[in-house]
Amino acid sequence: MSYTDFDIQKVEKELLIEVVIKKIEWQFEPIAPSEWLLKSLEKGEKNAFVSEKARSEFIVTPILLAAQEISKDKIQIFSGQTLNVDASIGLTGECDFILSKTKPTPVLKSPIVVLVEAKKNDIELGLGQCIAQMFASAIFNKRSENNFQMIFGCVTTGENWQFLKLENNIATVDSERFYISEIENILGVFKTIFDFYED
Repeated sequence: MSYTDFDIQKVEKELLIEVVIKKIEWQFEPIAPSEWLLKSLEKGEKNAFVSEKARSEFIVTPILLAAQEISKDKIQIFSGQTLNVDASIGLTGECDFILSKTKPTPVLKSPIVVLVEAKKNDIELGLGQCIAQMFASAIFNKRSENNFQMIFGCVTTGENWQFLKLENNIATVDSERFYISEIENILGVFKTIFDFYED
């Protein structure tokens, strides 16, 4: 078993995580996208939706690079990172993306955001997987003596973005989705998350 085997029911039963769906009050300020991001998305959207790999390369990655830029490069992006925490309960496998509060390094440290690309363009299919990876990230941080009390997550189709947070074994799934047509809101949420770890 691995992260991809988790759905919400399995997360609740096997990881003993309470899943709550409600609006998360992000209190963010929209951030205008840079010219390079707009051009990248305009070009990328023509080719992005033929496969998951194409979505990752042409839509998701440019947005994450823009988010990294907003953080003034205090956030490191790990793509396809293996996060093997506890194989006995299925907390093993690759994560599509992990954002880490660390200086550039080939070694994963301090994961704070887990991002999963929705399989078959269906966000609901990715929620359980994302929560399992967030839970594993929390364990990873605790073992590494990083005292982060909250882990954030996101499931995206490229066009739609749904954010989550995990604290004290309660996973909150934001009932509001953000759309690429309002990219300034997606960037604003990322900045709010990054600012949380600055405090």
